[in-house]
Amino acid sequence: MNWFVTGTSRGFGLELVKQLLSRGDSVAATTRSTARLTEALGAADTARLLPLEVDLADEARVAAAVDAAKQRFGRIDVVVNNAGYGFLGAVEETTDAEVRQMFDVQVFGVWNVLRAVLPDFRAERRGHIINVSSILGLTTFPGWGLYCAGKYALEGLTGSLAAEVAEFDIKVNLIEPGYFRTDFLRPQSLGLVAETAEGYGAIRQMTEAHLAMPGTQLGDPVKAAEAIIAVAVEGGAPLRQVLGSDSYGLAKAAVEALGRDLEAGRELAVTTDISAS
Repeated sequence: MNWFVTGTSRGFGLELVKQLLSRGDSVAATTRSTARLTEALGAADTARLLPLEVDLADEARVAAAVDAAKQRFGRIDVVVNNAGYGFLGAVEETTDAEVRQMFDVQVFGVWNVLRAVLPDFRAERRGHIINVSSILGLTTFPGWGLYCAGKYALEGLTGSLAAEVAEFDIKVNLIEPGYFRTDFLRPQSLGLVAETAEGYGAIRQMTEAHLAMPGTQLGDPVKAAEAIIAVAVEGGAPLRQVLGSDSYGLAKAAVEALGRDLEAGRELAVTTDISAS
């Protein structure tokens, strides 16, 4: 199989590339630094690797990367939109530049990849798109407003996409991980607000708790990469595939809370219909 994977120099992306290469698959791997990716892969057999240094917010460069992958491997079978980073801070504290940078990666970058690959997928009536979201695309935590906003946008985009391309036999999945032992919560992958506002003590406590978390998370990134490969190779996964027992528990609680809200608001909701004459 031929894969196009974004965000590959750390975390899930790096582990996924390692496993795909060991399977004998071909991988076009985008990153902000091909040198960092090559160093991280170490002694891995990279004969079937195409490292691509790409700014995902640059539509022309994304299209060129997809063209390079097709020229090298003939075609792309699976796209994994994995690039992303965390961000902690209150909504009030988050700057316009920080918001736009997050959406460039988590939303607009994904859209650029989709626009580049979908014409071939649609014409050939095949292909698989896997968008890596988060449990924070299904529920919310204080302090994670910007990250949640990006992941919720990705969830909405992906749900609509799945319905649009089903008739072309293009498969679409969301992956919603919980806490995994990657460097996601370390400084190289986690943004923090430059200036804090008074009164957000609970968010400062949450920030400290998350910064102390690396090494204690439940999730195994090796198993996560195996699960993502299984979603692509075996098929049959639901549109939304949570990963991790913590993710499953949080998602179930979110669904139950939504149900309670719907019932609590039902009486007022039904009063807004146009009355029958």
